[in-house]
Amino acid sequence: MAKKKPTRTTAARSRPKAADPLVAPMKGSKRRTVGGVKMDVVRAGTARVKRVVYPAGFRWSDDMKSMVGTNLCMHAHVGFLARGEIHIEYADGCVEKYKAPQVVVIAPGHDGWVVGRRPAVLIEFDFEGDTLKRLGMPKTHRHR
Repeated sequence: MAKKKPTRTTAARSRPKAADPLVAPMKGSKRRTVGGVKMDVVRAGTARVKRVVYPAGFRWSDDMKSMVGTNLCMHAHVGFLARGEIHIEYADGCVEKYKAPQVVVIAPGHDGWVVGRRPAVLIEFDFEGDTLKRLGMPKTHRHR
């Protein structure tokens, strides 16, 4: 009795699912996890390129504030939101909403959280302590 040739549909179902390249291990990166946030960092000259995966349910004030010791996140974030949705709230009550795919520019002095049931993936660029100056960003939030 001859074997039936698998159809395209049954063959696709039997193959193992490929890793999601957006969150798969990155060659040459240094990984660390802080407050449930996974960061893969690669040096690029005097800059760093980071892939930051914020888990569903993450909120800076709940998950990082006690570790960092400041009331708000005092880092600037510049990059490309490749997946998910995040909301940012500044001390003056201003809220910015970002939904992938979108460029993000976030000034220091903010709280932030992931919206929805999926993680948010941010591809971020920084110059460590020199980010604001190198990118010409204000030291605090300004209304655009």
